[in-house]
This record gives sequence, structure tokens and C-alpha cells, in this order.
Amino acid sequence: MEKKILAVTACPTGIAHTYMAAEALQQAAIANNIALKVETRGAMGIENEFTDEEIAAAHAIIVAAEIDIDAGRFEGKSVLTVPIGEAIKNPKGLLDEALAMTAAQPDANQADVKKPARVAQRRGPYKHLMNGVSHMLPLVVAGGLIIALSFIFGINAFKEEGTLPAALMNIGGGAALALMVPILAGFIAFSIAEKPGLAPGLVGGMLAAQNGAGFLGGIIAGFLAGYVAKWLRDTIKLPKNFEGLKPILIIPFLSTLITGLLMVYVVGTPIKAVMDALTAWLTTMNSANAIWLGLLLGAMMALDMGGPFNKAAYTFAVGLLGSNVFGPMAAVMAAGMVPPLAVALATVIAKKKFTSEEREAGKVAAVLGISFISEGAIPFAAADPFRVIPSMMVGAGVTGALSMLFGCTLRAPHGGIFVMPIPNAVGHPLLYALSIIIGTVVAALLLSVLKKNKATA
Repeated sequence: MEKKILAVTACPTGIAHTYMAAEALQQAAIANNIALKVETRGAMGIENEFTDEEIAAAHAIIVAAEIDIDAGRFEGKSVLTVPIGEAIKNPKGLLDEALAMTAAQPDANQADVKKPARVAQRRGPYKHLMNGVSHMLPLVVAGGLIIALSFIFGINAFKEEGTLPAALMNIGGGAALALMVPILAGFIAFSIAEKPGLAPGLVGGMLAAQNGAGFLGGIIAGFLAGYVAKWLRDTIKLPKNFEGLKPILIIPFLSTLITGLLMVYVVGTPIKAVMDALTAWLTTMNSANAIWLGLLLGAMMALDMGGPFNKAAYTFAVGLLGSNVFGPMAAVMAAGMVPPLAVALATVIAKKKFTSEEREAGKVAAVLGISFISEGAIPFAAADPFRVIPSMMVGAGVTGALSMLFGCTLRAPHGGIFVMPIPNAVGHPLLYALSIIIGTVVAALLLSVLKKNKATA
């Protein structure tokens, strides 16, 4: 009987890695005549969702995800859990590994979950944080752009009550961005403790927003609420007749109370002081400090192109939007566009150093680059990391530094060049475009020098 494999792919932003991993697995399955169905959990929600019958009939399930994907429905099945990047780099190896797993018995009570050492760094706190960020992003994107629209009528037009600019500001800032920190905290807690963590996480995040602790306070509130709720769920034991009170009464009450009191009396004040100091430094720093910060953020964006360093820089910049600090976000998005744009340019100016397949891939990378999808450079980085990654880091660092030096700002955390025509979404748009162009050229020239000629070019 033919063994059937299921796979789930999900990345924090749900834009690039999710679909790149799905495509890589599907192509490997076709090439090796393996029965495979891939469920994607991206920005558009769940697509190609598994039925209960498909799960029951599956030999094994590959979970290539960095956010919570409700793995409880796979109970009783053999599950291979890996970082999503593994599915992009080694799809055939994962399929072979899944086929070699022992099929779970129909009466199995516990899933045979294989968690290799390579996934350890993607689990725990990293996964929980990325789950919060992925749910927060749509609010930040929508809120930032709607606020930018309000400035079309004048930078201070929103101050006049009852006007359209005032309504736009209320929608974008008073509603969408106001939910940013609570949603971040709530879904961090949800990732840790599932449903019992959501209420205390949302409340803890709201308290962080109210007391000025900002996104740092929201992150702490999320982890605090999640682990408190999980501890209460695992610790409190009640007679069977009263077990139903735990999820709807006891855990929500106690976890929200504990998290709330800790946020008010223990966490809130010191984290607010940290956020105030950080905001003050960022808004008053001199040109030299701005250049170094932009250089660091830019290099981080290109170091692993969607990995932990990239996400750390991105999360830092997104969090500052709630404090009305828009410079780092501009530097991060500009730098994140450089790697795919640079490899695309390199395939044009140094054709002999790339195969015909790589030159075709360069065209795709260009489209991904202008859309702020850094992952477009991953195939090139995976094939030649010691030349590609340093080149991309230098170019992205230059772009980040120039963006900060020029005083560029960005109110939306995604969109690439497509947000630039929106009035006031980008501060100093011409200088912003110049910083991207310069970094792209620097990275492409450096890569063209470092690369060796391809015999098959």
C-alpha cells in the first residue's frame, strides 16, 4: 500500500517561507513519486487544509513551522517536526525521513513525535515570540498605512474632531495600533498554554500598553501569562465532576489576576523606564549613532534572511512603531530588500559567474526583492554561503546606515516599494530609494568580484 505523507508549512509572517517550503516539498515529492499533500498556514489563512480522513490515512506528518499550528489534531500519528528552513533546503531528505518513520497504530494514544536536535533552537521562546509577532503584523500594517492616509490632508489635520483625517487617525492609531501590544502578548501566551493563556495574555498586553511598557512589556506579559496559565493548568487537580470549571472559571480568573498584579506592581515600572530611555535615545541620537544602528540592523537582516537574527531586527523595528519611532523600521525594510535585489543585479552584470538556471532565478529574486521578501536570495545563499552572505551583509548594512543617516522613516512594516507612492508612508522617499539602490549595487559588485566563473554558464 502506498505511503501517504502530509506536511504543514508556516512561517511567522506567512508570506515567503511558508510557500517556498510547500513548493520545495511538492517538487521533491513529484520527482520521487511520493504521495504528498501540503497544508499552508500563511497570511491568507489555512489553505489546502487536511480532512480528518486524510490525517487518519497518513503514514507520517511533517510539521515545518515556527508558529503554533494546532498539532493536537495529529495525536496518534508519527510527526516529524523541523524548522521551516529545513523544508526549503532539504525537502527530499525530510520526505525520506518521514517515509522511514514507524507508522502509528490505529489505537495509539500518543503521537510519535520526532524532534531532531536541529529544531531545538526554533522551539520554545523563539516559536512563542514569532507566533505573537505573526498575529500582530496585520494590525501594524493596516494601522500604519491608515495613519499615513490621514496625513494626506495635512500633518495636523487629524486634530480637528469630526473630520475624515480624525476618523482615519482613530481607526489606524486609536484602534489598530492600540491592539498591537495586547495581540502580541495574547498570542505569545496562546502559543505557550493554548486557549487558557489567551485571556491573561491579552489583559497583560493591554496593561503593558496602558502603563507605557510598550512592546517590551507586551513580550514579557505574554510569556508571563502563558507560563502562569500553563502552570495552573498542569498543577490544579479537581474531582472529575468539577474539571469543567478549570478552563472557564478557575484558570482565567487566577492567571489573569496573577499576570495583572505582576504587570502593575512588578514589571510595568522598570520596563516603562527602559522603553522611555530607548525611545529618548533613538529620537535624539546623533548621526554617528544612527549610522551604527542602521549598519547593525541592516547586517542582521541579511545574515540569515528570515532566520532568528533577521526576525530579531524586524521585531525590534516593528515594536518601535507603537512608540512613534519610525527610523529603524525604514532601515530594516530597506536592508531586507537588498539581498534578493543584489543577487538579481549580480546575475545581470556578471553572467559568466552564474548558471542559466541561476540567471532565471535572479529574475524571480528581483520581484521578491521589490516586495521586501528577503527569502528570494536564499537559493543563492544556500548554494554559495561564504561568498553570498558576506556580500549581502555588507550591502544591506550600507543601506541601513544610509537610511538612518538620511533620516528616512517608514510607518508600515511591510510592502516594499509598493508603500512608497502612499503620501507620508515613507519619509524622504527619494533618499530612501537612493539608499536601497546604493546598497544593492555595493552587494552586487562585491558578489561579482567574489564569485568564480561557472563552467556551465
